Amino acid sequence: MTRRSLSDFSVPGPIRSAIVVLLIYIFLVGVSSLEAGIKIMGEDTQERLFSAASNPIAALCIGILGTVLVQSSSASTSVIVGLVASGALGVDDAVPMVMGANIGTTVTNTLVSLGHIRQSAEFSRAFAAATVHDFFNVLAVAVLLPIELIFGLISSTAEWISERLVGASGTEWKSPVKAWVKEPVSWLKSFWEAVGTSGNLEGVLMVLTGLVIILSALTFITKNMRALVADRVERSVNALLRRGGGAIALVLGLLITIAVQSSSITTSILIPLAGAGVISLRNAYPVTLGANVGTTITALLASLAASSPESLTVALAHTTFNVAGILLLYALPFARDVPIHAAEKLASVAVERRTAAVGYVAFVFIVLPLIGVATLR
Repeated sequence: MTRRSLSDFSVPGPIRSAIVVLLIYIFLVGVSSLEAGIKIMGEDTQERLFSAASNPIAALCIGILGTVLVQSSSASTSVIVGLVASGALGVDDAVPMVMGANIGTTVTNTLVSLGHIRQSAEFSRAFAAATVHDFFNVLAVAVLLPIELIFGLISSTAEWISERLVGASGTEWKSPVKAWVKEPVSWLKSFWEAVGTSGNLEGVLMVLTGLVIILSALTFITKNMRALVADRVERSVNALLRRGGGAIALVLGLLITIAVQSSSITTSILIPLAGAGVISLRNAYPVTLGANVGTTITALLASLAASSPESLTVALAHTTFNVAGILLLYALPFARDVPIHAAEKLASVAVERRTAAVGYVAFVFIVLPLIGVATLR
């Protein structure tokens, strides 16, 4: 008689759904703990820690590096929302950071494409499908960041929406979620006080606790949601994208990303399909744009655990930025093919020189942001 391992037993859907709800609650506790810890640390410490973010290019680079480090724009933007809620970051400083998070999150699918590096034809298709996301996000930042710095278009639009939902900036709105997570956060605070910490040390430990909770909760949320919808996601991608791309593919990317709580998973699903020639680059491209919008749901959720309208404004700014990018670079016919052509050209270079592909990833996602932070802080 053979033994069955735990992995042979599947968790029933209703139980897994209940686990996801519990994990979302834990995630919100983590965001609130992060906010509480930053507040405990005081304004002087906050100023020293986040002084580099006052330079928009440095803030952009911090957003890229932070997202590459945690491999999740959902996690990094949730942390940014918590920092804004605590008052450590202003909305103007946070907006370039969430733009950087958009660029940083594309590193995952680009790394996935390197798995096809031994097969020239497959690698060319896979690398192009991955880097089209890179080029779109970089171009979106190149166009919209200057507009934001000059006119404040993204932040003012997000603030206008936020004011109509929860009130003006500088006030405190009574989020029901804030009340639900208040008790567990007070338990964490009491625990660190009980072990003899106070002041900055207590604040640092609360921040670290919050970060661990956020990253752990998001990891398990993603795993459970993927297990819940994995089969349906694969079927939907194959069925719809074989028929064509466009608006349907964009909505598909949006819905899948909301379902699995990770744009990296959505875009990474496309890479093997594109590499095998199952779907074309033009059909995969709009899916990545939908994923960009879908991933902003996590920051919006995180803003519910805060009590300041500014945190909701930043979360809405992330959504506004991604929607504006689609309107400018995809809806306009003359701009739509620019990321596609750039990705195809880079892929042809990468096939000829495989080291160029690795060098591209290292330079764009690590070296260049590090230089930006080091020289502009």
